[in-house]
Amino acid sequence: MRPSDYLMSTQLQSPLDGWAEAYGATPERDTLFTTLSGEPIAPLYTERDVSSEPGLPGEFPFTRGVYPSMYRGRLWTMRQFAGFGTAEETNERFRYLLDHGQTGLSTAFDMPSLMGHDSDSPRSLGEVGREGVAVDTVDDMQTLFQGIDLGDVSVSMTINAPAPIMMAYYVVAAERAGVPPERLAGTIQADILKEYIAQKEWCFPIDPAMRFLGDMIEWCSQEMPRWHPVSISGYHIREAGSTAAQELAFTLKDGLTYVEQAIDRGIPVDAFAPRLSFFFNAQIDFFEEIAKYRAARRIWARELRDTYGAKNPKSWLMRFHTQTAGVSLTAQQPLNNIVRTAIEALAGVLGGTQSLHTNSYDEALALPTEDAVRIALRTQQIIAHETGVANTIDPLGGSYFVESLTDKMEEQAYAYFRKIDELGGMVQAVKDNYPQREIADASFMLQGEIDSGQRVVVGVNKYTEGDNADTPLLRIDPALERKQIDRVQAIRAARDSADVERTLAALKEAAAADTNLMPPLLDAARVHVSEGEIIHALQDVWGSYTETPVY
Repeated sequence: MRPSDYLMSTQLQSPLDGWAEAYGATPERDTLFTTLSGEPIAPLYTERDVSSEPGLPGEFPFTRGVYPSMYRGRLWTMRQFAGFGTAEETNERFRYLLDHGQTGLSTAFDMPSLMGHDSDSPRSLGEVGREGVAVDTVDDMQTLFQGIDLGDVSVSMTINAPAPIMMAYYVVAAERAGVPPERLAGTIQADILKEYIAQKEWCFPIDPAMRFLGDMIEWCSQEMPRWHPVSISGYHIREAGSTAAQELAFTLKDGLTYVEQAIDRGIPVDAFAPRLSFFFNAQIDFFEEIAKYRAARRIWARELRDTYGAKNPKSWLMRFHTQTAGVSLTAQQPLNNIVRTAIEALAGVLGGTQSLHTNSYDEALALPTEDAVRIALRTQQIIAHETGVANTIDPLGGSYFVESLTDKMEEQAYAYFRKIDELGGMVQAVKDNYPQREIADASFMLQGEIDSGQRVVVGVNKYTEGDNADTPLLRIDPALERKQIDRVQAIRAARDSADVERTLAALKEAAAADTNLMPPLLDAARVHVSEGEIIHALQDVWGSYTETPVY
């Protein structure tokens, strides 16, 4: 007898009822099956576990994908994250990736750049070029993309609190290469609420930081029709230890908050919503991740159309980038990470991602070597060209299990929405540390399961025998820090100090008034004002931020 026949013949109320007795399993073993987020998994799913029809790809609410043809028409963009040392070294890596079949560039900035510090700041000591590329001025941005046609390649930049500054540098660098803003295609992350929730890289208090982002969104909506001025990021929320449902709920609520802010500025929703994009994590729980992406599309489409009144169908589409889970990589038996990354990447593809980054197996130990990067890129290419998963659209659509998980994910997201609304909205919830506490609790519980052995991590708490052979690691030459410091100091010495003072004064004046900050930022970029100088000027007006710890 088939399981489905058994269920129908016995008129069970739930797939769990009677399963253990009928199939020889024990109730104790049944209770061990949960998603990574702790959601119980039934032994079997039927049509009675699905509460909604998935519809068709390219049709509202886009559960099965935002485009009718999906990968039958065009594969996802293979966009590997890269950045280390100075702009010269990262430019070489960009060219290497493009030569090996990558179809888009994704820029990783070093910690001082992410935090708004120049490379010669005392707070940058030992961190310059370590976790990404150092960019202090527009000159670095020019070097970073030297020899690359910015009108022809899509570029992503992962930076948040200083995002409008890097956007100004990028626009001016392209301008000097003869590429106007309207030709530039790509994304800058700029998701500032996520910083206070999870990643903790901020420069200003929350309210002026929101204003800073709003200015950039407004300017890009008018000047850069091919650019995504914010990529609402659940990736870092998940890396901080959230569950899949928390990643989904907090990310979408951040995005809806940015929509509300733009509408409050008087920008019609259809003028900017088509250029919003998202960035999600692909964790190791295969089906849960696929359900998360499907629920995300459905919720976003419904909210933009029905709550915010968007009329343009492009405003309803949730386009997103996916990166495999850095937090799932292990320093123990690092070659196992190749398998983890492949499974996570496959979840992103089956979930309908528009672009994908696959982590390198050695990233738990250091920045990736070229060999590790090549394997990571080849992982995507094997999925695309050898597995057959791109030959049909949404091959898991209609799976009782996947559709049921999608429904549950949606229900959990709306439960979080209601709680956040009760607190006064996402900005107030962040100020009250609500999402921070939820993530801290989820992270603590998951780590406890791993420590106790309840949740197996291969090579870490089980199957630990075997070799832990030395892995070749990428070493950043310490001399590169001195090189970058000398570079930024030479630029300061060669520029016109009167121009610097004039543009910084204009920037402060605009920050104190209700004036869009992008034009004065562009002026400052053109006269070689450094990132740190711009940040300090704005902090003179807005102040800085200190977090209240959450335990």
